[in-house]
Amino acid sequence: MSVLTVKNVSIKGIGACVPKQLLSNLSYEHITEDERKLFIKTTGITERRTAGDSISTGDLCYAPALELLNKLNWKRDEIDVVIMVTQSPDFFIPGSAVILQDKLGFKKSCLAFDINLGCSGYVYGLYVLANLLSSGQMKKGLLLVGDKSTMSTSLYDKSAYPLFGDAGSATALEFNEQAKTMFFNLATDGSGQDAITIEHGGSRHGIREDTFDLVEIEPGVKRAKRHLKLDGIEIFNFALREVPANINQLYAFAGQAFSETDFFVFHQANRLINESVRKKLKITDVSKVPYSLNRYGNTSSASIPLTIISEIREQLKGRKKNVCLSGFGVGYSWGSALIEFDNVEYLPLIEI
Repeated sequence: MSVLTVKNVSIKGIGACVPKQLLSNLSYEHITEDERKLFIKTTGITERRTAGDSISTGDLCYAPALELLNKLNWKRDEIDVVIMVTQSPDFFIPGSAVILQDKLGFKKSCLAFDINLGCSGYVYGLYVLANLLSSGQMKKGLLLVGDKSTMSTSLYDKSAYPLFGDAGSATALEFNEQAKTMFFNLATDGSGQDAITIEHGGSRHGIREDTFDLVEIEPGVKRAKRHLKLDGIEIFNFALREVPANINQLYAFAGQAFSETDFFVFHQANRLINESVRKKLKITDVSKVPYSLNRYGNTSSASIPLTIISEIREQLKGRKKNVCLSGFGVGYSWGSALIEFDNVEYLPLIEI
């Protein structure tokens, strides 16, 4: 059982960043106007942001990290660990966290490493970083979470291209013996690896002669083996099967009730999936379940912090709030957390 607790750690600040360049699904010319309208109605995604060729995932995380450090007045030599969660790193090697350790001016004794996770990555990253800080041997850390998903989708794949947007985030955590206990429930099922995957480019298949050849899979779906592919039906079934059960188990372990929670911030998969999860959990107060996907799409690992900043920042500022976080998707990998947000600095959304 991966229902876990972390003590002595508090979240001190959260920032998020999106590119300025906008992609509108109303203008997606590779499907008909009726298909566009149906897609938007089903997924809830009207527009997204794309980083293009000039902005990297690291850039999308660097901007909020830098601003958060300045806002919190944290000195560079105080940062003991920086973790980067991404599946679209700036380079194959070295890791993005290593590059950002230097770019942000952190000391050489600062731990820096990447975690290769997507949709569940923010919850997993919080658990890993909080655990590293909980003993008090390290005092301050940064969690950088982001993805440049638009680089991996085929323009001619209506099942994937209109879903994804790019975003990055930074979350500051600090050792604090007075902090309220954090609760986590983390899970994995690698048998679902084929539901969301990029076949070529890794050490299993590498770059081959046919890696970039566009192949028509079905009408409206044409992609190469270097492009992301997803099985929408399987992903929907997975989410409905695992996510509500995971969250219910977490609440039972923590001895808390849904009524004690101020906000449920879910990974922004698509509206059909998220609404089905909400209804299965019997969360009737829809104001407690914010959405950012209508304007930013599915931003993979960054979707939870982006939703916090873009949708409920004002409701959280200067207040003590109980928040449930839940990330789920590629892997399959999923996890939820119950965290008290108290005295947290929430940056305005950054655009670059």
